[in-house]
Amino acid sequence: MILGRIRSALADVTQPDPALDVPIEWEYGRPSGTADVLGTFVEMVVDYQAVVKRVPASEVAATIATLLTEYDVASVVVPAGLDPAWRSAITAAGVELRADDPPLSHQQLNRIGGVVTASAVGIAETGTIVLDHREDQGRRALSLVPDLHVCVVRADQVVSDVPEAVGRLAGSVTEGHPLTWISGGSATSDIELSRVEGVHGPRTLLVVLAE
Repeated sequence: MILGRIRSALADVTQPDPALDVPIEWEYGRPSGTADVLGTFVEMVVDYQAVVKRVPASEVAATIATLLTEYDVASVVVPAGLDPAWRSAITAAGVELRADDPPLSHQQLNRIGGVVTASAVGIAETGTIVLDHREDQGRRALSLVPDLHVCVVRADQVVSDVPEAVGRLAGSVTEGHPLTWISGGSATSDIELSRVEGVHGPRTLLVVLAE
């Protein structure tokens, strides 16, 4: 009966493609026109209880080392393709550098203090960071198990909204890369609104915005 009603309602529809049947003046993936994309991104990320450091690209390595020292991180795991200068700065700060080759077990990752990765896209409107897990980001477990995540986002990776981000990520999807969408440190609330952090990933997110 339900399908019959649907067929009756569509009897006068001659164009099977809904996008053509009801045209909308909208170009998917077009920037939304956010006046201050970087400023909005920072504001939204901070609103998620994350820490953001805006620095020149030349100061990224030193900033990573400073953050790890400030948060008393004794060891970090890094993906294979991480910038060598960042690796050197981490080692110089006295932080133990762990490689994921061969892949570390979840138990081993759980004993490591943090992880340092690059990123694929930042979204201003939602304060979201997307990883597509290329060589400078590593496999998903690296960014989900350790308790602290230092994530570097380049200014040219920050887009206005989700549709623009999806357009940027089309190549990653086509190539079969998994996507991890991060909006602040991991947190959840129960029915009594008691906030619990670190349930589904790192409880502390530190973002270095390289300009």
